[in-house]
Amino acid sequence: MARNTRDRILGEARRLFNELGYGNVTTAALAASVGIAEGNLWYHFKNKLSLLDALIDQFEQDIAKRLALRPGEVTGGDLLDDYAAFVLAFGKELRDWRFLYRDHIEYGDKGPRMAELQPGWYRQNYQQLESYYARLIDDGLLDWPRARLADLVINATIIFRFSLEYFRESGQPVEAGSGAVTKALTQHLTLFEHRMDPALAQRLRSALEQPAAAALEPA
Repeated sequence: MARNTRDRILGEARRLFNELGYGNVTTAALAASVGIAEGNLWYHFKNKLSLLDALIDQFEQDIAKRLALRPGEVTGGDLLDDYAAFVLAFGKELRDWRFLYRDHIEYGDKGPRMAELQPGWYRQNYQQLESYYARLIDDGLLDWPRARLADLVINATIIFRFSLEYFRESGQPVEAGSGAVTKALTQHLTLFEHRMDPALAQRLRSALEQPAAAALEPA
């Protein structure tokens, strides 16, 4: 069944925002890309902010499954493979919603819906990462003091959340195919790989660097 006009607008908006940047896409350009009059777009979304809010609602639904993951629920097997699969799921999220992670400087205070939802996402993300690192510690795969577990979780969150934004603002390539997402995923390993068996650390790094890690998109 063909998607309705509203869904087509949202799908094309996300594609263009990811490709060109949120601030570089006008409603006129979006309407032309969808193949409708700008007035038709305004019928569904009165302005660019209401369009952004609708995309954020989609984002909330998209990430719910990833946020619910816990150790043993991705591959159901080896814990290290499970953690790698979880990180790659996060990477897919970064690719699918690149503009939200990269373009905060462009929508910033224009995104009250994002500001409303972010604290809850951060709490869930904290609990999720904490559960993975605690299991890695308990299973003897990570030599990390429990008293500093919160530091590891917070620093990993910062890398996952802000890497694309940092790459952009520091003038590094960040567009699709640039390798930015893979770089962000492997960057977080520098926080703790020195506290793992070298062979296991390399195995984890290789899992995140292999081409299959970016199956849907080059990087």
